[in-house]
Amino acid sequence: MQILKLKETVAFMRYRKVAMVFSILMMVASIASLAINKLNFGLDFTGGVKVEVGFEQAADLTKMRQVLDANGFDDAVVQLFGTSRDVVIRMGERPGVKAETLGDQILSVLKDGMSVNVEMRRIEFVGASVGDELTEQGGLAMLTALICILVYVAFRFEWRFALGSVFALFHDVLLTLGLFSILGIEFDLTVLAAILAVIGYSLNDTIVVSDRIRENFRKIREGGPEEIINISLTQTLSRTFITSITTLLVLAALFFKGGALIHGFATALLFGVFVGTYSSIYVASSIALALGISKEDLIPEVVEKEGADHEEMMP
Repeated sequence: MQILKLKETVAFMRYRKVAMVFSILMMVASIASLAINKLNFGLDFTGGVKVEVGFEQAADLTKMRQVLDANGFDDAVVQLFGTSRDVVIRMGERPGVKAETLGDQILSVLKDGMSVNVEMRRIEFVGASVGDELTEQGGLAMLTALICILVYVAFRFEWRFALGSVFALFHDVLLTLGLFSILGIEFDLTVLAAILAVIGYSLNDTIVVSDRIRENFRKIREGGPEEIINISLTQTLSRTFITSITTLLVLAALFFKGGALIHGFATALLFGVFVGTYSSIYVASSIALALGISKEDLIPEVVEKEGADHEEMMP
């Protein structure tokens, strides 16, 4: 494989300090939003009842809230679902009241209070204990994935790459969670699945870059670590660009045509692909460089052998 000359490379690492400042600011903003606004957990995690209803004309959400408040459903959260005629109503579970009965009560209240024709679309119920269990299992799934990745990359490459990779994944997950917190998008099981997919996508990108960096450290005898990392990033740029564009085209179709049920899933993946591509270039590589990655760290056997041969040749 022909190695790029230094003058033909893109100086990615020249801007690593600016990129790191930008990443830190985004992470701080995400943490602040998660602390203040928290996540808008869906029914999968909170437990309760979700009722989907349809109107013949555009729904008046303000009047719906007033009608529900006046009839004892003051904890109901009313939101549009897909179109202006589809509405989802979420509320906590009522002890001793079945979901079907609660749905019929809401439908009757809306028909009488709004004097319009309302159609029941779907009723969904999740117990509070199940929601707590899903929350715990989801958090453990992400934590386990990050630990396994740390061990794998440390064994496959070098501990500096492992720390850079895991921090890049943490960066991607935190920014995606921050986006959902800032925008108030519902966080359900499909979004959790999307975040785990983002971890896999970002890791794949980072592994490709790390493998090329290791390969070039062994092949290129001239140039410092920063120059070799720039060469490696430049060589993998076309692959990264083509993969990202192809993935984004599919996700855009899901986002615009997939319907409201997978809207959160598509949103998380769309944003995750962007930040995953960015972090594989500027976060993982920058951290490895900041930790002092060098040729000796990746090819110690070769260095020791060359040193021994040199000593034998000396008179």
